[in-house]
Amino acid sequence: MADIVVRPARENEWAAAGAITVAAYQADRHIDSHTGGYADTLVDARTRAREAELLVAVDAENTVLGTVTVVRPGTSYAEVSRDDEVEFRMLAVSPSARGRGVGEALVRAVIVRARELGARRLVMSSSEHMTTAHRLYRRLGFRRLPERDWRPVPDVDVTALGFSLELA
Repeated sequence: MADIVVRPARENEWAAAGAITVAAYQADRHIDSHTGGYADTLVDARTRAREAELLVAVDAENTVLGTVTVVRPGTSYAEVSRDDEVEFRMLAVSPSARGRGVGEALVRAVIVRARELGARRLVMSSSEHMTTAHRLYRRLGFRRLPERDWRPVPDVDVTALGFSLELA
């Protein structure tokens, strides 16, 4: 992870962040297509950067390897956060950069950012099928928050599982 830096995305990196998010979700079969439906939300890093905080993980050449969106409660991207909490969403690592600690570096950066914002808790939700990500979250100290489980799409049998990390 020494060669990976996590920082706010620059405007000229928004398209790469969006493309990586779609590629990661598609590689893991969380979306069926690179366009339409949720893919259109994932690719729109420009809006995420304007309405939330878009972070990227880059290597020494400033190649974008991964991305995550930091969300405050009550904002347009908030799903499960409440007062005194920060949430993160759309964690994605380029399929070609996996196994290098990029996901962990991004989550650790979100933890730092949540503390900077004065949050007492960091929360997020993750599809029940994202078991690799769940292992990372648990290793970093996150605990299940079952009372925040929800169904993103009412007619689809997929549950988003709630997770939290106490920061105070």
